[in-house]
Amino acid sequence: MKHKLLALDSGHPGQMNALDEHFEVIRPAKPDPERIIQEHQHEIKALTTYLTPVSRNLMEYLPNLEIVACGAVGFDHIDLEAAKQRGIAVTNTPDVLTDDTADVALLLLLNVVRRAVEGDAFVRARMWEKGVFPLGHTMAGKTAGIVGLGRIGQAIAQRLQAFNVEIVYHGPSEKPEQPFQYYADLKAMAADVDFLILACRGGEATKGLIDHSVLKALGPHGFLINIARGSVVNQDDLLVALSNKSIAGAGLDVYDNEPRVPEALFTMDHVVLTPHIGSATIETRTKMGEIVVNNLLAHFEGRTLLTPVI
Repeated sequence: MKHKLLALDSGHPGQMNALDEHFEVIRPAKPDPERIIQEHQHEIKALTTYLTPVSRNLMEYLPNLEIVACGAVGFDHIDLEAAKQRGIAVTNTPDVLTDDTADVALLLLLNVVRRAVEGDAFVRARMWEKGVFPLGHTMAGKTAGIVGLGRIGQAIAQRLQAFNVEIVYHGPSEKPEQPFQYYADLKAMAADVDFLILACRGGEATKGLIDHSVLKALGPHGFLINIARGSVVNQDDLLVALSNKSIAGAGLDVYDNEPRVPEALFTMDHVVLTPHIGSATIETRTKMGEIVVNNLLAHFEGRTLLTPVI
């Protein structure tokens, strides 16, 4: 008999087919998803999510829930404290998205610094026939401050070195094995860099970490790149800084209330926006889906979880 599994979203390529093979999958459907969950609430033993929140209330509503398999590397949308109290296992999908996410950080940085998105619109609108396109900025010789020198942060640093960009970093503690200068003071680092790149975890520990004071330190010649979580940046402070041009520009892949992006950003030429595509390649998302399925199989077969969070 197959265990019942609640799928809060459609998952990654191939994921749902694999889940259907091994589980009885409950798919909440509009217009009344709560009714469908209620019908199976006592039988549901597993839950999958990508970015859909998993709250304490939802866990309490599923009394026999054993595991939450998250299809993302970040897990700040899951109430870990509630899961710990219930003894519910939580897994994620780290490592496999490192290169793709680091690539997006460089994509955003290059586009905003060299004004490539503006240039594309400039050509398409036939503005080139009427005048010269404004100048961008050189990458080489600049300094990038990476907030969060984990796997993704290190991959970003590796790529930036190929552009002759100097690397410094900030995080909860120094990493002595890394050759880069460490800043314990985030504002001091922001004041010393040209590019401030966010690659840290989301969650309460980093919520609003980048606020007015950090953006002021970054200054009118500094660019902000965020491929971490929207919650890491105080969005109101960022909008003010961009509107006043008290920072040079920003490249954003994540936002505070996705998929709702502040309309004020849409008219800003010095901002490049992407729709949370850090891991959005067929190859990587397929691997992420495989990890979700394999974690679930390991749990119900009594084997060690591949990528446990708790």
